[in-house]
Amino acid sequence: MSFQKDLLLRVVKQMPMATLIAFAIVVNPVMALDAAPDSAKESSAEVLKDAPKESMFQAGRSYFARVSDRLADSVTVKSDELINRAMEVIGVRYRWDAELPQSGLDGSSFVGYVFKDKLGFLLPRKSTQMSRVGKPITREELQPGDLVFFNTMRLTFSHVGIYVGDNKFIHSPSKGTSVRVDDLGSLYWDKRFDGARRLDGSDNLGDAERQELLNEVNKLKRKSRNL
Repeated sequence: MSFQKDLLLRVVKQMPMATLIAFAIVVNPVMALDAAPDSAKESSAEVLKDAPKESMFQAGRSYFARVSDRLADSVTVKSDELINRAMEVIGVRYRWDAELPQSGLDGSSFVGYVFKDKLGFLLPRKSTQMSRVGKPITREELQPGDLVFFNTMRLTFSHVGIYVGDNKFIHSPSKGTSVRVDDLGSLYWDKRFDGARRLDGSDNLGDAERQELLNEVNKLKRKSRNL
């Protein structure tokens, strides 16, 4: 068991990981596979089972890559569910550095909450870090579930929301407001649009930022044990 854990931790350090499930495989494979489609469970489970012992490390990399691809697909397949969940949070007040709807949500915590609650994705806490997850896309390529970024504090990627289609996005704007839907074409947001990202299982986070996500997974695992 210790050998397998060490192997998986080595894989994590060498691969870009942007999601809770991909990270969770390292510390809790059962929870990760339970969150995946049945077809993903079967194919993923066979990767390490059938791999020759001499290629375990390569098999491990393939295992993570496959799960990451499945997760990327799920953003598209489950985009309607994701948007519906986001819509359910409309009206929740903005509150800086809060992480649950009961207490309020700021811009990045709103996005993080929706993705973790509906898809099991664990995103970095800050919008600037989120801007380095997934692949960059143009405004013309936007699809429901993509992340949209804005420069609202004279800082690039200082605000983030979720694109919902029809040139609209949902977000938690600022102090004194609540979660709402706005139009990308409005004068204020059009002027401050700062790019978009599509979650595809990749990232260009730094080692410290990736370790921060892994620490969060370990924290969630400890909480689940106490339930």
